[in-house]
Amino acid sequence: MSRNRIFIGVLWGLAAIALLAFLYFRVVAPQITATVSDGLGIGDYELVTTEGEPFTEDSLKGGPTAVFFGFTHCPEVCPTTLGEVAGWQDELAADGEELRVFFVTVDPERDTAEVLGDYVGWVPGTVGVTGSPEEVKKAEKAFRIYSAKVPLEGGDYTMDHSAMVLLFDENGRFFEPVGYGEDFDRAVAKIRRMIGA
Repeated sequence: MSRNRIFIGVLWGLAAIALLAFLYFRVVAPQITATVSDGLGIGDYELVTTEGEPFTEDSLKGGPTAVFFGFTHCPEVCPTTLGEVAGWQDELAADGEELRVFFVTVDPERDTAEVLGDYVGWVPGTVGVTGSPEEVKKAEKAFRIYSAKVPLEGGDYTMDHSAMVLLFDENGRFFEPVGYGEDFDRAVAKIRRMIGA
């Protein structure tokens, strides 16, 4: 008799665990993910583009958009990413598709609008974004971007920063990231899914 009770108790316990797991993966986890991604890019930052326009959370609306944080003295990640963006733009343009790209500096002390304009000017559809250090920090927080100044010998410095391109749909909602060095076809497929969504 007591073995039956133990067996039934174990079954009820397993059923309860299964129910809790189901509720977590079907209800709780998606809400956590949605909350994080829905808030990406939303904040009270106000920067300025190399075209003299304000860059705010509203700038993400109106068309498929990519946002990348970097800096003009970047030795490898930023020029490589800009090269990848140029390739994506060529591929998309061949099918009549467009992607707006914002390159936001993490080094506003050196990256003026003029410097950024020269740096990104060769990449189709790409606009540089800068502002005061305080506003850049607000934007980094809104986009959940990491950056830190790294001192070098002789008093110079470089910047350590997140190295992904963030994709936003035409309504300004975060879609997906493109990782640094991600396969070309895979990255373009993500962008096309976003454009077609």
